[in-house]
Amino acid sequence: MTGADDMADAFFRAHGMLRVDLLETLFELPALVLGRRPAARHRVAAMTTTGGGAASVVDRLGVHGVEVVAPSDSVVETLAKQKIAVSRARLIDLTLAGARKEIYSAVLNALLASDHCDLVLAVVGSSAQYQPQIAIEPILEANRGDKPLAVFCAPQADASLALMSEKGVAGFRTPEACADAIRAWRDWRAPLTAIAPDAAHVAATRGAIGARRRLLDETEAARVFEALGVPIARSQIITAPDQAAGLDFPVAAKILSPDIAHKTDAGGVVVNIADARELKQAASAILERVRAKHPEARVNGILVQCMEKGLAEVILGYRRDPQVGPVVVLGVGGVLAEIYRDFAVRLAPVGPEAAARMIEEVRGLAVIRGYRGMPRGDTAALARAVSAFSQLAFVQPRVAEAEVNPLIVRPEGQGVVAVDGLLVLEA
Repeated sequence: MTGADDMADAFFRAHGMLRVDLLETLFELPALVLGRRPAARHRVAAMTTTGGGAASVVDRLGVHGVEVVAPSDSVVETLAKQKIAVSRARLIDLTLAGARKEIYSAVLNALLASDHCDLVLAVVGSSAQYQPQIAIEPILEANRGDKPLAVFCAPQADASLALMSEKGVAGFRTPEACADAIRAWRDWRAPLTAIAPDAAHVAATRGAIGARRRLLDETEAARVFEALGVPIARSQIITAPDQAAGLDFPVAAKILSPDIAHKTDAGGVVVNIADARELKQAASAILERVRAKHPEARVNGILVQCMEKGLAEVILGYRRDPQVGPVVVLGVGGVLAEIYRDFAVRLAPVGPEAAARMIEEVRGLAVIRGYRGMPRGDTAALARAVSAFSQLAFVQPRVAEAEVNPLIVRPEGQGVVAVDGLLVLEA
């Protein structure tokens, strides 16, 4: 599901690097973040003397999903005491009154001092072009403190931009670059601390891997995942269709072969098998279909597995990228995982807290986060499983790629369970 760009994003995030989309942002952004640390929250307060110019930035912030907030009650009350009336709209439009230095200064300083926002966007109209000293003075004299201040001049005002640059104020020439910079600030994260290996679990995987081989079959892969601490569904291998499985029905039957990575495509999976008679029929049909499609494949039997139920299916992926190293991927699972492309990527390994943030990023997993009163899934167990799975980065012999799909997420407090997986060792 992932590509080179996803890997680059994961690398930038892990090392505290800001990524921009526009070349000009690369030169205008530094003043916005110089000497600062990534913020815990990313609320933006916006003020302007030109509604149209400001909207050209704020609209783009909306597309980027950046939160623009209205002035707080405290800000409104503080300004009212100075006989300055501002609306409670998310964009404070001062219009012609804002051309007066005392008004612009009062509003700007009130926003910079307020704890209801984490960055202030100030948009200056045509006065920045024709009266740079007057229009930019309130910005240059503002008490910025530790709060980032982004300024866009509409239309372009080179003299004003030069004045701000001299004072270390982040000025932007275009609305696109201004919005791009604020989006990059919003996405900025502190560099990750190194995660230590879970020595006992990682050591246990050596015995689970056994003899070196390029591709492990599902049961061999499952033993590795279980050794790392990922719960695995109960299963049994049968080598003939009429062999008893010894599991409670209903069950699923799957072809067991190190040469077939996608069993469904090969006709090698049957689910919801109700009894022994249906199991015999299903096993015979699976072998017939697989032999017809993959006559050269090695077949180690039929894997019979207890049917598992839960609130959601997720996919857990791992690969060792040649440029950025090991990465772990979490997304919505099942046969449509590659179509939805709804996933989160991190450099591996990750701790439970970082894994929890990955869960929050996947839109389709809202169904287990209590969306609209839906029952909550065991997201804590899922985060632990993601973290454990990511320890593949420490496993020897080195793992080239691995996947659990699906990993079933049960209701809160009931855990997770892996029902299918593969693992490929480096050649």
